[in-house]
Amino acid sequence: MEKQQTAVVTLSRKQIAAVAAGNALEFYDFLIFGFFAVPISMVFFPSESPTSGLLRTLAIFGVGFLTRPLGGILIGPLGDRIGRKPAMLLSFGLMGVSVVGLALTPSYASIGVAAPILLVLFRLVQGFALGGEVGPSTAFLMEAAPANKRAFYVSVQFATQQSAILVAGIVGVVLASLLSPEDLTAWGWRIAMLLGAAVVPLALAIRRTLPETLPQTERISRPRLTGAQIRLALLTLFVLASGTIATYALISINIFATHTLGLTAAQASGAGVIGGACGVIFSPIGGWLSDRFGRKPVMIVAFGLLCAVALPCYMAMAQMRTPGVLYAAVILMASLLAMGLPAIMTQISEGLPPRVRSGGIGIIYAVAIALFGGTASFVVTWLTEVTGSPLAPAVYMCGALVLGVCCMFALRETAPVKTGG
Repeated sequence: MEKQQTAVVTLSRKQIAAVAAGNALEFYDFLIFGFFAVPISMVFFPSESPTSGLLRTLAIFGVGFLTRPLGGILIGPLGDRIGRKPAMLLSFGLMGVSVVGLALTPSYASIGVAAPILLVLFRLVQGFALGGEVGPSTAFLMEAAPANKRAFYVSVQFATQQSAILVAGIVGVVLASLLSPEDLTAWGWRIAMLLGAAVVPLALAIRRTLPETLPQTERISRPRLTGAQIRLALLTLFVLASGTIATYALISINIFATHTLGLTAAQASGAGVIGGACGVIFSPIGGWLSDRFGRKPVMIVAFGLLCAVALPCYMAMAQMRTPGVLYAAVILMASLLAMGLPAIMTQISEGLPPRVRSGGIGIIYAVAIALFGGTASFVVTWLTEVTGSPLAPAVYMCGALVLGVCCMFALRETAPVKTGG
């Protein structure tokens, strides 16, 4: 069996938070971009119809996912060659540059067609950085954890993602309440993005204090994937794709709430606050359960239940069209999703040896995000528009979940310690 780490590494809470800050910033940026998708479309596509401009804006957001595999392919393996820490510093630095660039990009009225071109370029840089962030940071958290707490440590990454969603939702509610629609379009969304970028310098400073978890002997090993590892990669790709589609479908539910259900922007952003709170609470619970009972039982039960409730939840939202029903549906679906994700990422991490772990995680995650995450918001919005059915997002989500659960059954259990039944 491959050696998992050189020694027991003790991390402070600040260091753990700094490791997880990359994915937190990703989700903050996503929700802010999604929440302000309509005003952003007016800034960069002023001559388009509302639906056309929104679709173009979502398409530009999806462009950033195209470079994620490249980031996973280049920065992920870098974490296997020179260490997790240098790779995390590089990816997070690039991420900070791209977020600030997005926030400061001039409008179409100011510089014409150069505005959407700059928007695309910064999205490409951001996608590259985020694609390279996940592999080293996930490998680091898993390797720094005691054997019986690996999923719990990895769950911290998801909990901080959800806390970012929670904060983004609060920022969205406050700005929507205090600013006029004209101010939101002109500069409100830029302030929201710059608030996210403010965490970059602090997180970079803390990351510089991190220990290294990659054994020195592993850095000189040439990565060679076996047939079993390739099979694992394919299975986990589909498992992660199902979670990715569900995640981004739920994150973009604010667009569904305003564009399809006709709710106000403040009411829709409330769903983001509630969904983020559920993630903060249930991600660590899912990690703890996974450490206690194994990876497969937790992910199968959580995603199986999510598949069972998704369509009824969307049916209730479409029929009632009230904030209360929207929030109840988000609580149920977000809680189940949050409980299953840590087990999936830990399963992937444990299935790969140290010499290919960072690159393997990064590539699998980046490909899943690029193919399915970046297109999820566009697809559900387009399907709803074409079919005229508010249930289209649920059908798309359920199809992905069925495929994911089937692949979960084919995976072997990787948990080294199970203290429960």
